Amino acid sequence: MKKTVMQVMGFLISTTGWFFVCCTLAMNYWRFTYIGGQGGSWVIKAAWYWTTLWRDCYTDTTAVDNCREYDVLWVINPKNTAERGYIQTVRGLVLCGMALGLFAAIFCFIGMDCTYIGGSERTNDIILLTGALFHFLGGVADAAGYCLFTIRLGRAAFARMSSKGILRYQIGPPVYLGFVGSFCIILGSVLYLVTVYRIIVPKRELDASMPRKPMTAKSYVPLAKSRTLYNDDHTASIHSDLSRPLSKLSGHVSRVSHITEMSDRDDFV
Repeated sequence: MKKTVMQVMGFLISTTGWFFVCCTLAMNYWRFTYIGGQGGSWVIKAAWYWTTLWRDCYTDTTAVDNCREYDVLWVINPKNTAERGYIQTVRGLVLCGMALGLFAAIFCFIGMDCTYIGGSERTNDIILLTGALFHFLGGVADAAGYCLFTIRLGRAAFARMSSKGILRYQIGPPVYLGFVGSFCIILGSVLYLVTVYRIIVPKRELDASMPRKPMTAKSYVPLAKSRTLYNDDHTASIHSDLSRPLSKLSGHVSRVSHITEMSDRDDFV
């Protein structure tokens, strides 16, 4: 019962984590910054710059979005050396994690005890172990992608503090949601692994049919007897006790033989 409950909890937690990760790919404001908002006029003018993994956007106070899709596959922004390559790396890590998560969900669903699909208990455990490893690798890949995005964003922001006219972006809500989703995925994989620990650490069993190692006979060295007055008296008493019943037995045998001879003589007469 405990094993089934832990597997169901692992399935729910890991599925929730993958749902969060999938949502981050479609969310806006991976990084954002705003300009304006202060002035001496009655009309407050401000602008927001924000980006995702797929496009750069600009929004003004009229709530109109002007976006530019990333039309170059390998180089996002050739003019900015700080943004070369890492966006594609983040994309690749997150998408690879999602691909692993798809196979992991299938394997775990088949290998759970409550679904009755995998077959025997050992087969279910092996399938569930494979799915748990895929979950763990996918969660680590997603977490690495979000960490890379955060590190490069912070490095670019702190490196440009002395430069003027450079936008300093902040971390958006999708990155935080992605970290939570990655943690849920890894936690779900750990719960799966706990339920199949017998496959990882097999239980040792004794087999009666296996040949056993022969035991060598031990050699004992007799101890030297110490002759004392107590030992002599004790051995003498033992010999006297043993000789008494033997003398009684010999007397009894002689009487029986004498009676037998007398009876044979009477018969002859």
